[in-house]
Amino acid sequence: MSNSKTKPKSDDPELIRGWSLPVEATLGSAVRVKGILQEIRSRLSPAVRKSLDTQSGELVLVMPEASKTAFRATSSIISESLRCIADLPIIPREIEDILGLRASERKRWLEDGRLPSAGTRTVRLRGRARRITFHVFDPRVIEDLLDRGAVDEWREEDAAAKAENRRRAAYQAKLTRSLKKQEKSKQADPDTDDAVIGLNAWDEFGSTGLLR
Repeated sequence: MSNSKTKPKSDDPELIRGWSLPVEATLGSAVRVKGILQEIRSRLSPAVRKSLDTQSGELVLVMPEASKTAFRATSSIISESLRCIADLPIIPREIEDILGLRASERKRWLEDGRLPSAGTRTVRLRGRARRITFHVFDPRVIEDLLDRGAVDEWREEDAAAKAENRRRAAYQAKLTRSLKKQEKSKQADPDTDDAVIGLNAWDEFGSTGLLR
């Protein structure tokens, strides 16, 4: 006989409602879906936040049947919040998932202007007093970058620039070695004409009688 214990299921009736999320809002990203969930939860009272979750890419609210008043009020808040959810700014971890970016690429393209910022957002880390500030992005701009495959173009541009930089660095290193080699050769075997000129000048200086 098994000693494992299973949590008994509640037979109490439940109130359930779901909301599908438009592609314009999620941009095909599971990370974005989670971000939307967290955003909507933040607008609900702490007592009912955990009643809202995701299931198959949809938001689902589940509450006991005895909580009809709270269920209706919560449903109303969620529905209202979702009206403009497609315009919710995209945060760094979401844009990395949507565009398939590495964190280093996001930072580099943000700095050189190819990835336009829609402003900054400051939040407090959970359980800490410290706040962090990060850039957010316009969903419609990111959607356009996604549709036209901008990331692939940027990677090709960066690869070409990197190759050109390596070529220039190799040429500069070769030129530096050549100049150093010429300098060492000159020091080891001074030019004969220079030596002759030096001696003639010395004789001319001596003929003036200044050394007598």
